[in-house]
Formats: sequence, structure tokens, C-alpha cells
Amino acid sequence: MSHVLALDQGTTSSRAVVYSADGRVVASAQDELAQHFPQAGWVEHDPADLWADQLGAAHEAMARAGIGARDVSAIGITNQRETTLLWDRTTGEPLHRALVWQDRRTAPMCERLRANGHEAMVRERTGLVLDPYFSATKLAWLLEYVTGARKRAERGDLAFGTVDSWLVWNLTGGRADRGALHVIDVTNASRTLLFNLHTMQWDEELLALFGIPHSLLPRVVSSSEHVGHTHPDLFAHPISIAGVAGDQHAATFGQRCVQPGRAKCTYGTGCFLVAHTGADVARSDHGLLSTLAWRLGDAPADYALEGSVFVAGAAVQWLRDGLGLIRSASEVEALAASVADSGDVVFVPAFAGLGAPHWDADARGTLVGLTRGTTAAHIARAALEAIALQVADVVDAIDHDTGHPLAELRVDGGASANDLLMQLQADVLGIPVIRPTDVETT
Repeated sequence: MSHVLALDQGTTSSRAVVYSADGRVVASAQDELAQHFPQAGWVEHDPADLWADQLGAAHEAMARAGIGARDVSAIGITNQRETTLLWDRTTGEPLHRALVWQDRRTAPMCERLRANGHEAMVRERTGLVLDPYFSATKLAWLLEYVTGARKRAERGDLAFGTVDSWLVWNLTGGRADRGALHVIDVTNASRTLLFNLHTMQWDEELLALFGIPHSLLPRVVSSSEHVGHTHPDLFAHPISIAGVAGDQHAATFGQRCVQPGRAKCTYGTGCFLVAHTGADVARSDHGLLSTLAWRLGDAPADYALEGSVFVAGAAVQWLRDGLGLIRSASEVEALAASVADSGDVVFVPAFAGLGAPHWDADARGTLVGLTRGTTAAHIARAALEAIALQVADVVDAIDHDTGHPLAELRVDGGASANDLLMQLQADVLGIPVIRPTDVETT
């Protein structure tokens, strides 16, 4: 039992990495995950794809490493947060596609709740704001618009979960009669708008506000504990599932931001900047979220402030898929570096609204300053500048909220491999940007 298998289920891909006991990467595998866009502002995943791609990546990584289940001491899971699933406990069949964290269909619901004066209570208990980003309004939408869902939920026939819940459910059998476990870790629970940061419990008043039956909810576990074993059919031998955390919490721990005042930014589909604030819930006056950092075993929880940028690497994907300016995301650096500046082109990639510190669900993408001399290179450079400037907004908010400006920013995620982007980031912030050898610290 000399290895750990890490499962990283993200917004655009499912990855698996085999680590040796001394922390070396032995092998990895990755499958792209299709996204579905039924209407403007709607973003969905097929739950069957989420599970099949992740399981396939796990088997492929183990095969590449030349190991079997008896060589794996534990599985650790990290996942895209807030994405919301609803399934039948008996059959394990999803009732609808997963509603992805980027999905904005519940913006009107959030606006109604805000207009009715509920935001202060929601924020005080959860640390979050009323925004479609989080799980509660997504789940409320599923109960409202999936035929028969609410009645089945009230009978106790259905299960709600975030992506970690869905993976654990399937890893442990996929159906109630096969012993499937219905759990969620504290970090993912803290992103639902239903979990009270102070009591560390599901909050009955919040459940009533959003119309969520308690019977839907998973059991809350810590970020580091033995949750259960995989079903023997999956890997020929049971493997302990012993760590679960939402991707940004996992990356913060992986970057060793375990002391107050340290912060990291993960550059992926979006950008997520998390600053460790200690053992007490920190409050923001500048549009940041109070959130759990993690809870290890039975120890008290650690807390953090977080700023979420909804579109970062996704802007580069748009240059590739939407405009056809590049053939692969890795080409953007050379294209952007071929010009000295953006030529006064300014890009605001608000494809899914704006997150921290603005929280404007109705904002949409803007590309301005175009002239006849504008080239693909100028637009590419403006896209990289947009990522760096959005992160700078969040760092500025953290500096004001904590009263202690960050001395450095630790970075990870796929886009952090882009040297030009990281240099732009350091230039904008005026502090060192520290990149680890392994940028996949999630």
C-alpha cells in the first residue's frame, strides 16, 4: 500500500494522479469533460459523463503506474464546487443534468430573495452572498422544474449532492441496496448556501427559505477522515476513501497556506484566490466570501476569505473555440507575446456575470478599443491582461479586509504554467508570484 490515488474532477476535465509515498507523481491520466449550454447562461454536465470519465481516468492512471488496488493506501477526492446533482436513491439514476457552478439560470430567484430582505441573514450564517453560483437555488430550480421531483424528494426517494457526493456515491456502490454512501465534506457543504458556518450543521431556517426537504441532504464529513471503501467491483479490491475537499480548499492546503496571512490563486476555468484567516470566521466589507478552509478529522475548522473570478482560462478557451484565433490553449502565450501590449484593446470576459468583488449576475462580456490595426495577438494579450486584472481586484479586496497587504501570492493550476500571464500578474500586483514545481497542487 505504497501509493495514493488522487481524483480531481474539474469543470472541463476529470484527472487522476498516482502519487508515491514520498509525494512524487508516478502516473496520471485525464479525460476532457463535455459541457452543455442549452440556453444563454445555462451550463450543464451529464452526470454519467462525470462518473465514467473520472473512473476511466483512475483506471488509466493506475495502469500507467503499473499498480493494482492493493498498492493504493487511499483515494483522495477533490472536485469542482457548487455544481448540483439530484438522483434517485434506489436506482442511482440522475433526474437531470448537473447544473454547473457557472450556470446563471437562477439569477431572478436570487434577486427576489434579495429584494425580500433575506441576504443579510444568508450572509451572516453562510458567509456567502445570494448568487446563482451556489448550490441552493440550483437545487430549488431542479425541485421546481423536474416533473415529480418535489413529491419524490418529500418522500425521501431522492438524494442531492455536489460532485464529491456523486463520486463517493458511485465509488461505494451507486445504489442504496449496494451500500452506497451519501456524504459531503464540510468544504463543499459550506458552498451550498444551506450550511451554517457557526454551528457546522445544515441550517433549518435556510432549508425553509429555499424550500429544500432535509431528507435530500448528505451526511457531512470532515476533509480528512476515512469515509468508506470503494465497492469491490470497481478495482478488484476495496480502497479506503480518506480525503475529500473542494478544489480551492484542497489547493490552499496543497500550497501550504496553513497560517493566517498566506494566500494562493488557482488559475483554471476561473480564478480562485483564497486567503487563510485562522480559527475564526472573517468577514469582508469588499465583496469577498467567508468560507471554511478545511476541517481535519475532529479538529476545529480553519476559515478563509475567498474571491472567485468566474472566467479565466475559459476566456482562452473562447479564443480557441469561439473565435478560432488559436488551435490549442497553449498557443495563447506565444501569440500574446508577439506584441508589446494590447494596443489599447480591453477585454472584460464576463461570460457568466462577474464574481468577486462585483457580484453582478447580469454583466456580460465586453471587448472594446478595437481599431483597424487590431490583430489576433492584441486580443490574446488583452485576454491575459483581463485574467491578471481580475485577480488584482480580488487581492486589493483581501488587502483592505485584512489590513495586512499580501507579501506574496502562491499560484497553481494549468494556466499558471503561462510565463507571460504570471509576469503580468506580478507586474500588476507589485509582489512576488510564487509557482511550485507541481502546479497541480489541488
